[in-house]
Amino acid sequence: MDENTAVKAPSKDEGKVSKAFTWFHATSVNGGAMAIAATIASYFSLYAQETIGITAAQLAVILLICNIWDAINDPLMGVLCESTNPRWGKYRTWFIFTPIVLMVDMWFLFSNPSFIQASPMAKCVWTCAWYMVYGMVVTAYTMPQMAILPAMTLSDDVRNDVLTKGAGVCALMFTIASTFSTQLVQFFGSYRTLMVFYSVFAVISFWGLYKTSEEKYMMKGESGGLKQLVYVFRHKTVWPVLLVWVCASVSYGFMFTSSVYYAQYIWAPLRVDFATMDEAAIGDTIRGTISTYMGFISMGALFSMMVLMPIFIKFFKSGWKTMLWSQILTVAFYLILFFTGRMNFMYCCVMSFLATLVGAMVNAVVNILVNDTIDYILLKEGKQLNAVVSAVKGFAQKCGNTLVNSGMLAILALAKFDAQLGPFGQPESAVEATNMVRFLIPAIVSGIIIIVMIFYPIRKYFPEIAEMKAKMAAEHNQ
Repeated sequence: MDENTAVKAPSKDEGKVSKAFTWFHATSVNGGAMAIAATIASYFSLYAQETIGITAAQLAVILLICNIWDAINDPLMGVLCESTNPRWGKYRTWFIFTPIVLMVDMWFLFSNPSFIQASPMAKCVWTCAWYMVYGMVVTAYTMPQMAILPAMTLSDDVRNDVLTKGAGVCALMFTIASTFSTQLVQFFGSYRTLMVFYSVFAVISFWGLYKTSEEKYMMKGESGGLKQLVYVFRHKTVWPVLLVWVCASVSYGFMFTSSVYYAQYIWAPLRVDFATMDEAAIGDTIRGTISTYMGFISMGALFSMMVLMPIFIKFFKSGWKTMLWSQILTVAFYLILFFTGRMNFMYCCVMSFLATLVGAMVNAVVNILVNDTIDYILLKEGKQLNAVVSAVKGFAQKCGNTLVNSGMLAILALAKFDAQLGPFGQPESAVEATNMVRFLIPAIVSGIIIIVMIFYPIRKYFPEIAEMKAKMAAEHNQ
């Protein structure tokens, strides 16, 4: 059978889930936890340099260490999840305690105790330790949150609907955290208080997800230990998808992390007039430039996931086609901005909004590919490996995060960037590198995604997967 062969798969009505489950699934990873992730992605680099006093080169090494370990522990966490059967559920149990750990870690990560100030090594060790804990707890709640959806419903329509709503919440949280963090920090008094505030909402959402979720479509079998990773990685069909997961993380990460640098170190100096502005006006101009530009980026992400992504999925009827065409448009806008983005501030903001409008959905559409892979492994291995596949995706995502965080900082460090010099003291090499990490590198990454999506290997198995899910639904209803 080819991919267009009609096979009766579980319908949306047959696989429906409660509104409460949809809400808590959407607001768990994508709610308070995502506001934390957005703040860290956009501002932690500058916070660590400007507040704690860590250099860009030191932070690049710290993030490299943390992200490498984070990538390694993702598959291990997936194996642990699949190999245990706690009384509260294979996946659901993790929703109980992980948000509490998140809250505690945010308190320490955004603390700057006096006893570390005298030693550069102490600053680095402190930051590295708590950032590493953050990465591990993100793995511990993201993996089961992704795994619970295919265990709740076999319907692709329902899965896509839940993921789309989650993408909308994700975009909203990114809009709030990326655009208004400086104002929110002033209101709450510190990053630490703001992060704990976000954590409270994460606790509520994850506990709600625990209460409303059910592991219905689960196959019993041997745990397999680390061999479960072999069941995934031995299929060459999965490897190109793994590459897309890495690239999607890089694409989305650069979109927000580099935007703050772009606004502060390229556009803020261009908008300041030293002849007419006093120190207070200069500060207001810098903050206003960052907020304005990040506002356009965040609104682009919001409309991308809440408006454009559902339209794309409805029109193209699949995740891989949505990914393909959204990335083609993204490359076009990025290349235009790379060469023309510094002509006019409002022009740059509008074009960046359009680039984000088509590019930001990569962060959510990639989860449809995760469900495709879970179904493919179930088809080929006859084993329920939701958490392992989700953890492998997490591994790929963390590899992408490593490239974003350490890679971007390494490029800027090589270009002689120094945060201590401020927006007006950067050498021309650092300015050009900032423009490159904002537009050119993401365009190259999106180009890689396009190539893989053109030859998306799992799509030829769609008819067999649909037939398998129809049999599973029939057996469950008996």
